[in-house]
Amino acid sequence: MKHGKLSGARVLITGAGGFIGSHLCEAALAHGAVVRAFVHYNSRNDWGLLEDLDRRQRKDIEVISGDLRDAGAVRRAVRNCDVVFHLGALIGIPYSYANPEDVVATNVLGTLNVLQAGLEAGIRRLVQTSTSEVYGTAQAVPMEENHPLNPQSPYAASKVGGDMLAMSYHRTYGLPVVIVRPFNAYGPRQSPRAVVPTIITQALASNTIRLGRLDPRRDLTYVLDTVRGFLAAAARPACVGQTIQIGSAREVSVSDLVTMIGAILGQPLRVVGESRRRRPKASEVERLLASNRKAADLLDWHPEVPLERGLAETILWFQSHPDRYKHFLYNV
Repeated sequence: MKHGKLSGARVLITGAGGFIGSHLCEAALAHGAVVRAFVHYNSRNDWGLLEDLDRRQRKDIEVISGDLRDAGAVRRAVRNCDVVFHLGALIGIPYSYANPEDVVATNVLGTLNVLQAGLEAGIRRLVQTSTSEVYGTAQAVPMEENHPLNPQSPYAASKVGGDMLAMSYHRTYGLPVVIVRPFNAYGPRQSPRAVVPTIITQALASNTIRLGRLDPRRDLTYVLDTVRGFLAAAARPACVGQTIQIGSAREVSVSDLVTMIGAILGQPLRVVGESRRRRPKASEVERLLASNRKAADLLDWHPEVPLERGLAETILWFQSHPDRYKHFLYNV
């Protein structure tokens, strides 16, 4: 990582077939990294969202299929790598209500396997992916990295566990870890389990939008801005041992999102409430608003894509992939 760049570095990205992971693979290739992608095994040999990359990009990526819970598979994937971006996780909050054991096994044990493999391989940097969900509802805004951790779902609790393991490996064994804590990334390719694509995919099919609550407020960050934060965290020496938030420092309610997306599409949208889309009352995170001061200081990172432009770009992508999503199903 000479001169703070990834050019020539051997990089492993777990969760590479996911939303942020697939964009990170593209960006790492563009920065000259030698990219290895770890994707969850399936008998179809399906690489998830890496399938959306063009053929030349896919040819430049070494894809390894496996399971984060399999220590041997993780060890083989990490071998000979310089940098590990650990994004692999089960991320659905409603899914974690119904399947907490699966979520904890993947997000905690899987992270332990990545940390141990990184330690044994002598990697130069491990970027652990956190989530703003670890904070629960904001107790003060803007939220700094020292905001109390108050997970309100099994998913959020599993991510706290992974983060604490990562930092323990830094403090105990000297593993060069940095925790990147994104606030609500959105953009092309995202699953409709998230609020932005949920609204967009329904709006493209009808002017009736089925949602849970409209008042929760979120800090939305365009995925390419999020990825720039990951790349910077992998390259800058001052980041080691730090937790750094990647957020826009702007909040928007679900209701406001509906209005903004309707305005971009040029159509009024009518919202119908559905109880099954509501989180349990004590589990709902009411408000998230990041401070990105630390990211500015340590990463020289600032969001570049305003929400209005990011939403327009995201809508264009979904319009060009009309058969990709089942808008009529509630996706957990």
